[in-house]
Amino acid sequence: MRGLRPIFGTFLVVLFAIMLAPRAEAAGPTCNGKFVNPITDVCWSCLFPLSVGGLKIWPSGRPDTKNPASPICACADPLPRIGISVGFWEPARLADVTMKPWCFPNLGGVRIAPGFDIGQGYLAGPSMVGGRSQSTAKWHVHWYVYPLLYWMEILTDFVCFEQASFDIAYMTEVDPLWQDDSLAALINPEAIIFANPLAKAACAGDCVAGTVNLPLDQLFWCAGCQGSMYPLNGNIPASIGHVQSSRLALSRFAYKMHRQALAWGTMGSEGLCKKYLMPVMRKQQYRFQMTNPIPTVSGRFACSAIGASTMPPDAGRAYPAGGEDMGYLVWRKRNCCVL
Repeated sequence: MRGLRPIFGTFLVVLFAIMLAPRAEAAGPTCNGKFVNPITDVCWSCLFPLSVGGLKIWPSGRPDTKNPASPICACADPLPRIGISVGFWEPARLADVTMKPWCFPNLGGVRIAPGFDIGQGYLAGPSMVGGRSQSTAKWHVHWYVYPLLYWMEILTDFVCFEQASFDIAYMTEVDPLWQDDSLAALINPEAIIFANPLAKAACAGDCVAGTVNLPLDQLFWCAGCQGSMYPLNGNIPASIGHVQSSRLALSRFAYKMHRQALAWGTMGSEGLCKKYLMPVMRKQQYRFQMTNPIPTVSGRFACSAIGASTMPPDAGRAYPAGGEDMGYLVWRKRNCCVL
C-alpha cells in the first residue's frame, strides 16, 4: 500500500492537469512533452559509483565527489548510533524548463494556466538596437519532488532514501524574484562583485573542469560552459541554444533554492547524519539528465555536471516546434550513515 500512495497522488495531479489542458491550450502556445517512463527514460547507471567510505564497491566511468575516508560513521539523532558510511547518486528532483508559461513537459506536455496573464517567457534574436549580437531568452522552471528510488522500493526501508510523494514544489511564474534582475538582487547581492571581465574569464576554467571531471565549487559564481550563475533567475543574456540556455536556467534555479533554504546539502561528511544548510550551492552535488524532448539514458555524459559542455553529447536533442520544451531529472549526491 505504501508504494501505491505516490502513484495515486501522481494520478490526481495528472487528472487535474488533463481537465484544465483544453482551456489552457487555446490561450497560449502549444506545450510539448511526454511523461517520464521510470524504466526507459532514466539513466540508471547514473546511480554509480557506489562507495563505502573511500572505497568504490561499484565503480563508474563518471566522476564522483570525495567521500568520507572511513567506512565507519557515528551519529546522534537523537540517540547515538554507529553505522556504515555509503555514498551514491539519487534521482531526487524533476524539473521542467520552458519559455512557455504554465507548460509542463514532464506531465505529458499539458498547460495548467490560472486563467490570467502572469509569468511571460521568450526567445529573442540579435538586434541592431544597442548592438546586441546574441539571442536572449527567458525561461521558467517547475520543480517536482521526485524520490524515484523510494517509490520503486529498490531497497525496502533504506533510511538514506528521501521518503516523500510526488509533488509540484515550485513554479517560477508566481515568483517576482524570478521575473526581475533587480528583485533577484535581494537574495544575491554579491552578484555585483562578479560582474567584471576578470571574474567571467575565470569561468573558462570551470567549463573545462566540469566537462572533464567535476565543476569547481570555489568558482561558485560560474556555471561553467553555460555562463554566469548570476542573477539567480531565468533571464539569459546570451542564449546559444535551447540545451545550453535551459541548463543554465536550471543551474541558477537550483542555486536559488539553496539560497532560499528550500534545498539543502547532502554530500560529504556533513551529510552523513542529516541534511545541512548550503546557502552557497556546491555544484558538485548535482547531475542533470535530460528527459524531454529526447531522454539521455546512456553514455558518460548522460547525466553531466553543472557547467559541463553540451557539445557534442546533447547536440540535436532540441529541435524546432515540438522539441523546445525541456525536462531534466536532477541527480543528487548523497552521503549517508547506514545502520
